[in-house]
Amino acid sequence: MFDYLLKGIIPIIIGAVVLYGIIAKVKVYECFVEGAKEGINVCVRIFPYLLAMLIAVNCFRASGAMDYVINLIKPAVNVVGIPPEIVPLIFIKPLSGSGAIGVFTDIVKSYGPDSFLGFLSSIIMGGTETIFYTITVYFGAVGIKKVRHSLWVALIVDFCAVLLAVNLAVMLMR
Repeated sequence: MFDYLLKGIIPIIIGAVVLYGIIAKVKVYECFVEGAKEGINVCVRIFPYLLAMLIAVNCFRASGAMDYVINLIKPAVNVVGIPPEIVPLIFIKPLSGSGAIGVFTDIVKSYGPDSFLGFLSSIIMGGTETIFYTITVYFGAVGIKKVRHSLWVALIVDFCAVLLAVNLAVMLMR
């Protein structure tokens, strides 16, 4: 029974929203169409920001700068207790979700899903954000041009999440 409820949760929510709209005498279809129009306008507004961010990320990775930065930072992460094999994931995750999935897949294939590195990379994937993508989409959608302190705060929080993930993985894998 619970399995059927889980499989049908989205249709149940949609049905509940439509039913509530009908009871509240709201023109549900017209409101949906108006919302879809607004959604397309938002997509058109944020597209240039997304395109610029994706091109910058791909240029950074294709130029080899990502590998250079990773090799430069590896000695410092050893001091903090972060395994060097996880460094590519830590650097690519704020930039690109799909790139992070590729790095994560490589880690899991190389070390196994039940290994410490597989477990740690799983926590990092779930506990960190694609910061540059998120800032690009949300700030671009509302027309904010200056991110001010948001980027730095997000990067600091992301680093804290990585440190927490390492400590959590060490505690749970003992």
